[in-house]
Amino acid sequence: MGTIGYSTGSLARADVRVALGLLQPHGTDCVELSALRVHELAPLLRSLPTLPLQAYEHVSVHAPSAFTADEEREIADSLFPIALRGWLVVLHPDTIHDFAVWKRFGNRLAVENMDRRKPFGRTVDEMSPVFAALPHASFCFDVAHARQCDPSMREAFRLLEAFGDRLAEVHVSDLDTQSRHIRLSRAAVGACLELAGLIPLHVPVIVEAPVNRNEILDELMTSLEAVGRSVPVPRRVAA
Repeated sequence: MGTIGYSTGSLARADVRVALGLLQPHGTDCVELSALRVHELAPLLRSLPTLPLQAYEHVSVHAPSAFTADEEREIADSLFPIALRGWLVVLHPDTIHDFAVWKRFGNRLAVENMDRRKPFGRTVDEMSPVFAALPHASFCFDVAHARQCDPSMREAFRLLEAFGDRLAEVHVSDLDTQSRHIRLSRAAVGACLELAGLIPLHVPVIVEAPVNRNEILDELMTSLEAVGRSVPVPRRVAA
């Protein structure tokens, strides 16, 4: 299944091995390994040598979504070997306390646009200083975050036009009223399709909608539809 995959945190929270087992029958070629909480990061990194990742052409690791200035250097140091592997490290801009800590990651660091709960990192104007401070960093575009901040999708267009040359990963889902990721609605699919022409076919798409085992394939296919990619529907895997 071309250039699409799942966030492990959306399938099994911190249990990456279980999430990979759920994904394996679907033949996806991308995966994002999630460590959204600081205490999840060290176990994930320790498990990497034994995780079944050989089939994935694109692997990213999502850094914790909140940490203190005192924790920042240790977190960055622990993630830097990920960048040396050629994998992507996805980082929220509002977590950055010291840009110098992250400069060495180069384009293996992908900074993600934020949802409306965050005070920073939501718009072109707010993201521009981040990329000025990290001139080689990549961009992780979260469609749901952009749509929530501006349902007209004008800001989403602006983000892709401003930082499209940095685009390294796209996150696809919908959001509920509490800013939690949920499955794509038809309205969300339509909004995503408006942007499809600005998302190159080679850019990996990561699905962030929590689903159960029997819903994975449907959400993968809906997400491919949302970004304007058409692939043959594989035979449904028996439950």
